[in-house]
Amino acid sequence: MRASVKGWEPEAPGEPDGVAGAADGALSFVVRTVNRAFARALQLRIAQSGVSMGQWFFLRALWDEDGLTQRELSHRVGMMEPTTVTAVNVMESQGLVQRVRNSDDRRKMNIFLTERGRALRDAMMPTADEINEIAIQGIDPDDLARTLDVLRRVGANLNAASSSSFGSAAIAGDGDFKD
Repeated sequence: MRASVKGWEPEAPGEPDGVAGAADGALSFVVRTVNRAFARALQLRIAQSGVSMGQWFFLRALWDEDGLTQRELSHRVGMMEPTTVTAVNVMESQGLVQRVRNSDDRRKMNIFLTERGRALRDAMMPTADEINEIAIQGIDPDDLARTLDVLRRVGANLNAASSSSFGSAAIAGDGDFKD
């Protein structure tokens, strides 16, 4: 299946470069297309466990560090706090997490996995690993390492731009930042 974004088609593997650095922003389309392909593949598999894609990200964060506050969980997952509250409400009703008032600051709630929430890790993480393996089939390890390095640098550049004066700058129609 090929993705289509209003007049833009991703290049087939092995075709010469040309679109990824084009002024029309195709790099973002490629990254988004790959992200959506990962999400679709993962969602199809994790749905069998009764977990939504949104819940997956919260569970992953809690599997890494259980007992985060709602605010910390929001930051780890990159979601707004009201979205986190809604997701935690649903996961709590499903018996995946429980809220516990913070003993140091009674205003805060810490989110802890229940036994059921912890058990999902063993069932779901192999699925995520399998999808990663499918995604990198036939890709040279050096190419993969370089791709990951480049994407991390792209992310760092964008994060730096959004936290610097560029973050509040208007973007002109030609794609240049203007103060």
